[in-house]
Amino acid sequence: MQYAVWTLITSVFLNTLTPKFYVALTGTSSLISGLILIFEWWYFRKYGTSFIEQVSVSHLRPLLGGVESSSTSGLFSSVNGDAEPRPSVSECKVWRNPLNLFRGAEYSRYTWVTGKEPLTYYDMNLSAQDHQTFFTGDTQQLRPEDAVMQKAWRERNPQARIRAAYQAIEMNHECAAAYVLLAEEEATTITEAERLFKQALKSGKDVNLLVYIKRRLAMCARKLGRIKEAVKMMRDLMKEFPLLGMLNIHENLLEALLELQAYADVQAVLAKYDDISLPKSATICYTSALLKARAVSDKFSPEAASRRGLSTAEMNAVEAIHRAVEFNPHVPKYLLEMKSLILPPEHILKRGDSEAVAYAFFHLQHWKRAEGALNLLHCTWEGTFRIIPYPLEKGHLFYPYPGCTETADRELLPSFHEVSVYPKKELPFFILFTAGLCSFTAMLAMLTHQFPELMGVFAKAFFSTLFAPLGFFADKMESFMPSSFWHQLTRI
Repeated sequence: MQYAVWTLITSVFLNTLTPKFYVALTGTSSLISGLILIFEWWYFRKYGTSFIEQVSVSHLRPLLGGVESSSTSGLFSSVNGDAEPRPSVSECKVWRNPLNLFRGAEYSRYTWVTGKEPLTYYDMNLSAQDHQTFFTGDTQQLRPEDAVMQKAWRERNPQARIRAAYQAIEMNHECAAAYVLLAEEEATTITEAERLFKQALKSGKDVNLLVYIKRRLAMCARKLGRIKEAVKMMRDLMKEFPLLGMLNIHENLLEALLELQAYADVQAVLAKYDDISLPKSATICYTSALLKARAVSDKFSPEAASRRGLSTAEMNAVEAIHRAVEFNPHVPKYLLEMKSLILPPEHILKRGDSEAVAYAFFHLQHWKRAEGALNLLHCTWEGTFRIIPYPLEKGHLFYPYPGCTETADRELLPSFHEVSVYPKKELPFFILFTAGLCSFTAMLAMLTHQFPELMGVFAKAFFSTLFAPLGFFADKMESFMPSSFWHQLTRI
């Protein structure tokens, strides 16, 4: 009896619904799911994750008693397979780009030509903090011009920074920091920047300031074609201040020596700095790979190698390429020109896309100069990923690839650049789900509009089938329960 009542109620309800209702229902569902799909896709392209998934993990999991999985992913295997604590802070540390360009003479010229800003505010803010820390020293003993310069580095507007530098020079004609700012930001040519740096060198007394000025003077000489002079200045600087290895002056030296094609000197520098106890960089790993590839690349043929196998020298070159790709997997696409280059940022993240851009910008020409080196790279670089199938969990020669690089690189690189992501992320489930839901409801809306009577019959049959188990369950419950119970329940 109860089943019959349910059937009657369902039939009456469905008979009152017109085809227009079904069109409106399916059309509205398609519109809403389409809007969700568009938002999810935009959010994924911008932040690399699903918004719904992020909200679920951040807010719903704690409410349901879930725990974060960071405790299990906080271990990684070293080269010998032992588990060690993963350095969560240092693995995504941002470093000063050793070969950063000049704002006035190079970055600004790009802006004038393209109308695009090559530097992000986050990147420039890090540079301002560097300059404040590096040049002002002890804040307890600031001179008036130092106080002006400390404020100048914090100014967001370039013209305000330049005006503050001139104000500091009026207070003290020997304010070296002011000449440094003018050389970096106002000088529109490298020659003019070099002149201002030489003026700063005459006035500078602070050790940090002197190291910075001499390094930039060496970079000016390199850009103006006086490469041997630049190499000598860099060697003298490294000899005079051996404890300032964290400034990575050896990377400037390596690039200049490669331009001179002094490969024996390059190997000597690598022998000192490509040590297991020293931090690595893309410049170190890829320069080592270039030297080994250069020795065999002019005669390398993938067809011949597949027939006879790799020689010892070729095997060493391939292993060096695999090592470099494991350290920074983003570089090959720029060297092979599969991805367009942009101006490098002032700060880089090791193993990230920002470091890859900075390395390829200065070193692509050196790879092109070595005959066959890019061909060898093209044939072998993807083989690295067979060695490390799960790069976020376990590495081969290095620690597992840090998962935070994408977020940091998006802050360092301009918005018009498509950030390289490794390992490649699959589309989140919710994007696929909303895409399917949107397509299905849109199809239903179209069919209901074209065939209202047929779709009405289909809808009634569907809902009748859907409600049938409920009616059957109620009928069974009525047979088990006494009739007085149902009478009291209906009165309530």
